[in-house]
Amino acid sequence: MTQTQEPGQRDQPGQRDQPGAGATTRSRTFSWADPLANAALSGHRSGLEMLQAMIAGELAGPPVMNLLDMSRMTAEEGRVTVEMVPQEFHYNPLGTVHGGVLSTLLDTAAACAVHSTLPAGVAYTTLDLNVKFLRPVTVASGLLRGEGLVLQRGRRTALAEARLTDDAGRLVAHATSSCLILEPTAG
Repeated sequence: MTQTQEPGQRDQPGQRDQPGAGATTRSRTFSWADPLANAALSGHRSGLEMLQAMIAGELAGPPVMNLLDMSRMTAEEGRVTVEMVPQEFHYNPLGTVHGGVLSTLLDTAAACAVHSTLPAGVAYTTLDLNVKFLRPVTVASGLLRGEGLVLQRGRRTALAEARLTDDAGRLVAHATSSCLILEPTAG
């Protein structure tokens, strides 16, 4: 069997694709602040105080927000919203926003909702994230709004959900997340 190669196809394993004939190359740059500077303050401010300081611009946001171009966040105890406008650089090869980008937005909303309930010095980490993608997302979807809500918080774990809606208010993805609550260690 003979196989022909189209422009941009790989001709050997590990070779990077080159833009096809007529393709326009785009670029994007971004900057971020040292994320460990905020981590050092976690023992002095509650989770909600940390989030509100980031929202007010008193503390730098986490680098992932700049990486994905998440634009706005709101926070109250047990509830966080984060917004993002889909861009081409979020796309997968099928011309829709990559599921990993949507999952990151959902994880941010759910986990930060848990963070908003924690006292100073108490950390957390996501144990699991169960995502359901309900409709494709493209630049035409407009502003995406992820709303995270704590459903239950115990001493060691918390359960949160996140709903991702498009500019028309349609549900495009949903997630549930379990977070492990990490008590401060003596040291």
